[in-house]
This record gives sequence, C-alpha cells and structure tokens, in this order.
Amino acid sequence: MLFLSRKGIRELIIELGDGEWFRVHSCLFNCSKLTLLELYRCELDPPPTFKGFLCLKSLKLHQVLIAPEDIESLIANCPLLETLALSYFDSLVLNICAPNLKYLYLEGEFRDICLKNTPLLVAISVALYMNDDTEPFGDNSDCNFEKFFGGVPYLEKLTGHVYFTKYLSIGNSARTLPVSHIYLRSIELHQVSFEDMNEILVVLRLITSSPNLEELHVSGSSNPVAASEAPDLDFWENECPSNCTFGKLKVVKTTDMSGVPHEMEFIKYLLRNCPVLETMSIRPCVYVTDRRLNMLIELLKFRRASPQAEILFIQE
Repeated sequence: MLFLSRKGIRELIIELGDGEWFRVHSCLFNCSKLTLLELYRCELDPPPTFKGFLCLKSLKLHQVLIAPEDIESLIANCPLLETLALSYFDSLVLNICAPNLKYLYLEGEFRDICLKNTPLLVAISVALYMNDDTEPFGDNSDCNFEKFFGGVPYLEKLTGHVYFTKYLSIGNSARTLPVSHIYLRSIELHQVSFEDMNEILVVLRLITSSPNLEELHVSGSSNPVAASEAPDLDFWENECPSNCTFGKLKVVKTTDMSGVPHEMEFIKYLLRNCPVLETMSIRPCVYVTDRRLNMLIELLKFRRASPQAEILFIQE
C-alpha cells in the first residue's frame, strides 16, 4: 500500500476471500489521484488530517468496518463522486451529501437515510434489513417518503427491495407529493405488504407522481390470512385519484401474488388506468395453489383501458 500510494494510482480494489479481513493502512488516504475505490471486508480508519479524495468518482464499501461519522465525512469530501455503493452496515443512520452523485446502491440495516444534497441522482437501489431486537427504523416522526424523494428531481430508475416500502410508509400522511418525478421511467418495489394500507399508499403515491412511468414491477409479501380479511376495500374508491391515467406505462410485472383482495384491486386499478399498456404479467406465489383458479377467473372480469393489453398468468 505504501508503494502504491507513491505511484499516483487511479483505481484500487481490495477484495479478500471469505472470512478474511484487512486493515487498510493510513497511506491509502495519500492516494490523491484515485477515481475508483472498492473495499470488501476491510477495516478503515481515516486519519484526522484526511481532506478527501478530490478526484474520486466511484466508491463501493462492502462489509467495511468504519465509524458512522467517518462514512459521512468520506462521502462529503469526494466532490466529484458519481457512484456510491454501501452494503452490509448495521444500524446506521446515514446522511448523504454528494452534489454530483448519480447512482446510489444501499444494502443493510439502515435505521434512517437522508439525502441531504443529491440533486443529480438518476438511479437508486435500496435494500433495508431489520434486526428483530430493535424497533424498525427507530423512532422517527418525520415523513420518510417526502424526506427521501423531495430532493431527487431527476430520478429515472428506482429499485426498492425488502422493507423499503415499509420504511417509506413511516410518517406518510399527505396524499400527494409536492415534486412530480417527470424523469422517472422505471419502478421496482419488492415485498410490498398488501395488508398494510400505508404501504399500498406509498406505492400509489409513487406511481401517481411519475407521469412518464414506462415500466412497473411490484412483488407481494402478504400474509394471506391477514390480507384476506381486507376491511378497507373502499380505500380504492376514496384514496385513488379518479382522473389519474398512466399515459406512458407499457409494461407491468407483478410477482409473488397471493390473490388477496387488495392485490387484486391494485391490478384492477392499473388495468383500468393504463391506456397504452402492452403487457401485464401476474406470477402467483409458489405457496399459493388453491386460489390460482379464482385469481384467473377474477382477472378475466377486469376492464382494460388498453385494447392491446396482453395479460400473462405465469405458473411455475
């Protein structure tokens, strides 16, 4: 590392075998010309004199041991940073200040995420894990939905994995987003709980604030017993904008569907309001067998706004 730090290296990747850890020498922080840095299973301790990587454009930290305040300082002191990937961090409250950031990938037990200064973000992928011993995402009274999306006006692609819609639903009370995401073309939301009305509202707020949405992928994670009761079916009449049409949405993919009422109402809502829809695929959950025929019969009854819409019922 000392040798490399004297050679003006521009790209550095350190990845050891499983179970091996490497404590990175402080001379790494003298590599002032770095444009790409990827560390896997490393221990990192920036010295107090470190002023940042002024040329760095890509930073990826996977299972890296580093103080939370040092992560934020490291990000903030890379003024040209365009790609940031953080994975396998525990109970981290993350504040990101990166005015040139375009691509963000997060995976881990993040208790809270604040995009303080990220106006150029075009792609976000987030997977949130929860520790069973702690309160999910802490005690937060803010509206996570508006806090997360309020400052990313140029977002083009959003991928939300496990617990992402749960996180966004915290403090979610308003019905409309102040900012319309006119550049958002693709949304993927995985493991949406359709027995939680707040999570359904998050999905609806996202798609209704994205007038140029072209592709939507939603996977379910419903408890069939709890979701089958569905006491709030009037929600779809009361909360869904009656004049909202998705004029650019051509492809819809739904996976892990259990056929519970709110899932079916969501599919009905999309079919009714997508005039240029070309394909809607429905893939039932592998554990659901007895309701598949009923799902198919119900789907055939739904009105379609698009005459060329093809419905694919995929059984594995």
